[in-house]
Amino acid sequence: MRVISGLYKRKMFTVPKNFKARPTTDFAKENLFNVLVNNYIDFDSENITALDLFAGTGSISIELLSRGCQQVVSVEKDPKHLAFIRKVMDEVKTDKCIPIRADVFKFIGKSHQAFDFIFADPPYELKEMETIPQRIFDAGMLKKGAILVFEHGKDHDFSQHPFFIDHRIYGSVNFSIFREQE
Repeated sequence: MRVISGLYKRKMFTVPKNFKARPTTDFAKENLFNVLVNNYIDFDSENITALDLFAGTGSISIELLSRGCQQVVSVEKDPKHLAFIRKVMDEVKTDKCIPIRADVFKFIGKSHQAFDFIFADPPYELKEMETIPQRIFDAGMLKKGAILVFEHGKDHDFSQHPFFIDHRIYGSVNFSIFREQE
């Protein structure tokens, strides 16, 4: 796992081989962040807060911090994965990441914080996958004008969602991008 840009640029972290997580590929991550930075959000501006749902290895969380986010909440259910995220954050000596062990659906239902950016990367076979973007909007988890990036497989199409604004494909990785209008 490699950090693409920013403060921790080129830093490498070895993900244990026994992890069930499917980290976003470096190729997909680099291209996605190029699109985001050039079109939608400046992560380096003041007080950007982000939420990484289904955080897995924490690859997106560390990338967000490296690019200047002031706070990243990483939600992951698997205790081994959460321990790895904590280890990565300890290695870079940051206290700007808040790793939370929780079921994402319960977290969405109970959270009262709104974020500038949300990234969600659920397991592609998750049967409730198609409900996640709307659940996030219904829970008021995005500030006005904020961005949601939803990673999914090729079998899902979110283009009819009222807040859908973009779709990008990098190899087998699909990203649907949403923005609640200001």
